[in-house]
Amino acid sequence: MNVALAKTGTERAPSDIFAIARHRLPGAGKIAEARRQAFEAYERAGLPHRRIEEWKYTDLRVLMRELLPLAPEPDAAVLKRAAAALKRHAIAGVRRLVLVDGVFAPKLSETADLENGLGIRTLREVLEAGDSALQAQLLAPDNSDAMVALNSAMMTDGVVIEVADRAALTQPLHIVHIASGAEPAAMFTRSLLKLGRAASATLVESYIAADGAKAYQVHDSFVVSIGDGARLDHVRLIEDGREAFNISSAIVTLDSNAHFNTFGMTSGSNVSRYQPIIGFAGEGSRVEANGVNLLNGRQHADTTMLLDHAVPNCASREIFRAVIDDRGHSVFQGRIIVRPHAQKTDAKMMTRALLLSDEAEADNKPELEIFADDVTCGHGATAGALDESLLFYLRARGLSEKEAQALLIQAFVGEAIESIANDALRELAISAAERWLAARG
Repeated sequence: MNVALAKTGTERAPSDIFAIARHRLPGAGKIAEARRQAFEAYERAGLPHRRIEEWKYTDLRVLMRELLPLAPEPDAAVLKRAAAALKRHAIAGVRRLVLVDGVFAPKLSETADLENGLGIRTLREVLEAGDSALQAQLLAPDNSDAMVALNSAMMTDGVVIEVADRAALTQPLHIVHIASGAEPAAMFTRSLLKLGRAASATLVESYIAADGAKAYQVHDSFVVSIGDGARLDHVRLIEDGREAFNISSAIVTLDSNAHFNTFGMTSGSNVSRYQPIIGFAGEGSRVEANGVNLLNGRQHADTTMLLDHAVPNCASREIFRAVIDDRGHSVFQGRIIVRPHAQKTDAKMMTRALLLSDEAEADNKPELEIFADDVTCGHGATAGALDESLLFYLRARGLSEKEAQALLIQAFVGEAIESIANDALRELAISAAERWLAARG
């Protein structure tokens, strides 16, 4: 049951933030009205708190406390710092689409010589061009979740990607979110990917910070539609600054015989929350969702996932791993709904947490809601420490304690990382995990 709490002084500040930012928000008429309604929905709810079941473990009224003002448009100095950060996180062989402080940066992006069947525009262009079909998709997320409503009200820019029927993209797309952190500020982005019938694509999302970036907030949402017989491979890497907040959502819809393979790794941010909603709209579709949290210090990372099996003969597999050191806190809430007509559903979910200190915390909450009788479903959750006998075995063969721990941790997260189909991107995830391991004391 959701209980309304009295608003604090900090929670009244967003009305001023919205009023000041309105002249920068693209779209008029119906778009402006939709923004107003979304902001009113956010104001009624305020920041999510622990008395809302879905936010029980991530109380933003305690963790985040207030919203920061909208980041200013990046100037030449900010873009220069962003370019330097981009070089450090460059991926070979991809097409970069860069957002700096929530604004598309054409000089840092690669939008020329597009492959056949690929179209790329900015969110601002689509909202101001009057494309009613795409606008309807961009506004599809409802306002029942306060942070989604806030994103709908404040979305400033993003990328809109369309892949034509039967187009098979040979070059992965890479959406890079860069925070300059020049001053405490928030960025609100929303992107859309529309994958046509029998099309295929690989998409990478990265969240990074420029040198010196400190306190900032990322508020992002992504709307994805995967057409009949299409396949999307998706990799998401959160390497934000250690004082950052990253609150993101995704709405994914699969048509018949579609395939969605997604992997996410969180090793940055002070507080992060990722809430994907994946809906099966056509028979014969399959989802493989895998994730890894690598946390230390006082980091808090929350993945709250919903898979909605609404039609028959679909399958989903979820594997989630968390490695938590110091006073880190990992949250995984995975919910599978099987609707009454979704017979022959095959859905399984497993989450495991590895605790490296006595003060580390993991909250794992897998859920099944089954309203059909001819299904195969299951879930499980475990938490524990490194196996002392395996540590002794490795140390007896000449490895230091840190090296032995790193080897066991790599093996622990390896099952999830191996789900990445693209070899280069798999190596990228392995490198990110190795950087985290190397940084451990």
